[in-house]
Amino acid sequence: MAVTLRDVAQRAGVSAMTVSRVVNGNSRVDAETQRRVEEAMLGLDYIPNRLARSLVSQQTKTIGLIVPDVVNPFFAPVMRGAESTARKAGYRVLLCNSEGDLRLEREFIDDLVAHRAEGLLLAPASDHSRLALLRLLKGGFPLVLLDRALPDTDCDLVVSDNVAGARRLTEHLIGIGHRRIAHFTESDDVSTGRDRLEGYRQALEAAGIPISEDLIFRTTSDRIGGYRAAQMMLGLDPLPTAIFTVNNMTALGTMQALRERGLSVPEEIGLVCFDDVEHLAILSPFLTVIDQPGETFGSLGAQLLFERISGKAGNRSRRIILQADLIVRQSCCVNSGVPKRAI
Repeated sequence: MAVTLRDVAQRAGVSAMTVSRVVNGNSRVDAETQRRVEEAMLGLDYIPNRLARSLVSQQTKTIGLIVPDVVNPFFAPVMRGAESTARKAGYRVLLCNSEGDLRLEREFIDDLVAHRAEGLLLAPASDHSRLALLRLLKGGFPLVLLDRALPDTDCDLVVSDNVAGARRLTEHLIGIGHRRIAHFTESDDVSTGRDRLEGYRQALEAAGIPISEDLIFRTTSDRIGGYRAAQMMLGLDPLPTAIFTVNNMTALGTMQALRERGLSVPEEIGLVCFDDVEHLAILSPFLTVIDQPGETFGSLGAQLLFERISGKAGNRSRRIILQADLIVRQSCCVNSGVPKRAI
């Protein structure tokens, strides 16, 4: 049979109320009594019933985090930042992977609310995620969006300046001699894809380079999406001299397709992307990237959420826009200009 709170109280020689106070971290219990209760709990293998405690306190000390692709290396530091901040606040994080699927995302939202999560951090699957969130916002449920914005949605938000980052990355390619630059982006209903495409367009327009729609490929933001976009691009004549992909996973798929065709990076074609791959960058610093501070996304998002949960946040939503760094490496032929076949 499961050990009860009364069993612990009897073994420690105290009341059940005193045991409850120790379990809940009440400071009114003296050190000696707390020691006896903790020894009794350890000796009996007592596990506190968190669900019962939450029903009394109306607090589960849990928050939800939903991301669209747990395989994407960008979201690993996001999760680490959120979890670290939550742990310091005495909370646990329930992680859900929506796989970019709106139906699955809505199921996770419903499950987290049903299991009494006190707030939600969400990187939306697409603009259509807005419909599932409106009812939460109307009810005052604490919510913070990460990485991706939603149109006409008034809630706290932590994003990167994607337009500026994409413009800077494209300007770098132009600055070393590239003029025919392909862009692999997401669908128009994802804010990161829209914004990065806008930055790409702005850089070309500022440099007086005509924008060719034939060089813009909409795909999924994963390795398979990059592979497919590259396969389509390889049908162009002439080929672009450089490719800017929407993220690192798309860049990996692109690299695979180029190698299968026998094209080397950067000797024959340049390649840049958003988001660094932390571990690969240490082993072999190769890709030129816009590096977003993923851990900061998670930690700031969690801070905003806890302020919202505690009632310390005001009525107005907060919008934090983070700046990203351009890291120049070998993949865009910076040392020798444009690829040899384009000279």
